[in-house]
Amino acid sequence: MMISRKKQAAMLADMPASMAAAVADYRWARDSVGESDAAVYRLQGTDGAPDLFLKHGREAAAVDLADELARLQWLAQYISVPAVTQFAKLAGPDQAWLLTAALPGKTASEVLEANPALGLTVADALAGFLRRLHALPVEDCPFDAGHVVRLAQARRRIDAGLVDADDFDAGREGWTAEQVWTALQGCLPVAPDVVVTHGDFSLDNILLHEGAVVGCLDVGRAGIADRYQDLAIVCHGLAELDASLPQRFVEQYGIIDADQRKLQFHLLLDELF
Repeated sequence: MMISRKKQAAMLADMPASMAAAVADYRWARDSVGESDAAVYRLQGTDGAPDLFLKHGREAAAVDLADELARLQWLAQYISVPAVTQFAKLAGPDQAWLLTAALPGKTASEVLEANPALGLTVADALAGFLRRLHALPVEDCPFDAGHVVRLAQARRRIDAGLVDADDFDAGREGWTAEQVWTALQGCLPVAPDVVVTHGDFSLDNILLHEGAVVGCLDVGRAGIADRYQDLAIVCHGLAELDASLPQRFVEQYGIIDADQRKLQFHLLLDELF
């Protein structure tokens, strides 16, 4: 949805001057896809200018954007992620803006919604890309995204009232955040098989073109974690479209028998973010 010129002008007035000048001539559309606590806008260029994405967050969301910036810069050494155009962070009250270039392609969700017959092609492409991501050097990755860290973050989100229970999956419709937390405890302990993970490997965050993955979005949760952090989210997304696709995906990824307990744990954990 396009935002009004009045609202755009108000946002520009709050920005650092250099960033406001860079985006003033764009048309802004609010992007509601994804789970970020930051507001996301697609900036449509004129006269041939390339499209951009702008994320704006306050307080905790501002901290998250700084974390995403660091991850984008590290991951850019290895895989295709949005190029950072500008970043700004101000204090009092805390605000941050992250401006990135738009990547080509369509999300896996868009591809499958337009043509469900491409399910196997998309599942195979996602599996190949995730294998490459999980093969990145763990010893060089400076970001800890393991379940101990994520559980502590989840507990803080519950206590702060930040968990949206209305957005829980159908199997947990009507649950409270505390019920999800209790179910998580029942899945512990978890023995992690650590790799470099995306952290939110959903169909909305992976871009494809002509059957191949050309990049990934929303890497603010990327870091060292159990590989099932990514496997659980993508398998859940594929299953919503075709019940046969998760098995195809995990086989192409290289797993014969997926650990159902780990899948459940990471799906429960994702509900709290």
